[in-house]
Amino acid sequence: MKYFYAIMHKGEDSAYGVTFPDFPGCFSAADNEEDVLPNASHALELWLDDQPVVEPSQLDHVRAVAAEEIMAGGTLIGVPYIRNDHRVVRVNLSIERGILEAIDKAAAERRLTRSAFLAQAARNEILGTR
Repeated sequence: MKYFYAIMHKGEDSAYGVTFPDFPGCFSAADNEEDVLPNASHALELWLDDQPVVEPSQLDHVRAVAAEEIMAGGTLIGVPYIRNDHRVVRVNLSIERGILEAIDKAAAERRLTRSAFLAQAARNEILGTR
C-alpha cells in the first residue's frame, strides 16, 4: 500500500475538497470530515485504474509544490492507495475460534463469503470507514 500526499481545502460554506499535487485534475469532495479520506482514496483508485504503478512524491517536494495552498489554509494529508489488481491470493490465517464464528455469522447476514467480508472489513479499517 502506498500513501499519496494531498491538500484538503475547506471554505466556510463549502464541502471539503481534496487535490493531489502528483495528479493534476484528480480531486474529491466530501460534505463531512469523516468522509474525506475514503472519498479521496476512492478518487485515487479511479484515477489510477489501469495505470502503471507510480511512486508517490516525497513530502518535501509536495510541500514545495503546494506551499501557497498550505499557506492559504490547506491541510496536507496522506491518502492510502490500495491497488485493485483483481488478483486473488490464498493466505493462511490463525484466528480465535469465537472471532471466526462471529465473522462467519456477519458475512452470512450480508450474503458475503468469509474472504469478501474480511477484505471489506480490512479496507474499511484502513480507510477509517464504518
